[in-house]
Amino acid sequence: MSDSVEQVVAAHRRAGQAFRAAGCDSFVIEAGTGEPVVLVHGLPSSSFMYRKVVAELAGHGFRALAFDLPGLGLAERPVDYDYSIDGLARFTAAAVDELGLGRFHLVVHDAGGPIGLTMAAGMPERIASVTVTNTIFDVAGSRFPGEVVARFTRRVPRWLASPWVWQQMMDRACIGDRRGISDAEVDAYRVLALGDDGGAGYLAIMSRVHDRGSTPSTFAAAVDTTSVPYPVQILWGADDPVLRLSRFGWAALRATGLDTLEALPAKHFLHEDQAPVVADRVARLARGALPHE
Repeated sequence: MSDSVEQVVAAHRRAGQAFRAAGCDSFVIEAGTGEPVVLVHGLPSSSFMYRKVVAELAGHGFRALAFDLPGLGLAERPVDYDYSIDGLARFTAAAVDELGLGRFHLVVHDAGGPIGLTMAAGMPERIASVTVTNTIFDVAGSRFPGEVVARFTRRVPRWLASPWVWQQMMDRACIGDRRGISDAEVDAYRVLALGDDGGAGYLAIMSRVHDRGSTPSTFAAAVDTTSVPYPVQILWGADDPVLRLSRFGWAALRATGLDTLEALPAKHFLHEDQAPVVADRVARLARGALPHE
């Protein structure tokens, strides 16, 4: 008998623990020992997206951690929280402190790109390496996939709560090979995104995602390989129909100044389709990183 979505979410909850940072209760999954790797999720997602990569990185000898941003997953959803990119970056910085991390490797995805890289720009001496996956660098001129969902949801409120809609959305845009994920796991994305507030936290983030005091150059500087003291790589789901490789992947390449990126056979959630490969590439970069002087 296959698990129900309730069983999947309950197992996810058991796999992690609660913690508090920047005035907000949150949730983190963690596995392994060794050098820390912090994985910052995008929207509408949660630490659940990284569950496979966390396990794979532990097998490579790393301590892998993925926590929920405020308003998503099993994190608290305060009505008056600062859900701007800068606000979420401050939460992320507070979270790595609360979790006792010194120097760590960083993996970012989707809106977790500007959030995690804004954090990294403020603490470059603590960053050991950065792996960029399917994200946006032109925040002012582009829209995250979650924004499209949020815009339609405001017009048709019940649409976001439909399991069928999430199945379609995940199949078409996020997951390339459904053989590696059950229907209950797909639906867990919906349950964890919407939470007890029916998605109000997620919609609050989407309403603030372009409201930032800093500029895109602030977080882009965190992956400028001509100036940062740590190695950077780009892994891209080549079949992502929203953040297309031909536009957004090459924009990321320009931002980093790298000569090349690695395109993987996956859609937007390459961490579902290609978890072993993603973990292997993160581990390779980490092992080749120069120690902080």
